[in-house]
Amino acid sequence: MSLGTILLIVLILALVGVIPAWPHSSGWGYGPSGIVGLLVVIVLVMFVMGRI
Repeated sequence: MSLGTILLIVLILALVGVIPAWPHSSGWGYGPSGIVGLLVVIVLVMFVMGRI
């Protein structure tokens, strides 16, 4: 597995962890999931372009 694949998997798991539906993150709002979602999109684009 390449570093990009591992990074993408970790970011997707972080995105699932900050979804406001979970009890531990219900008061956080959509800020953390938006930030992690943006990071997932950036890493995915870089992975597709071959930069990672």
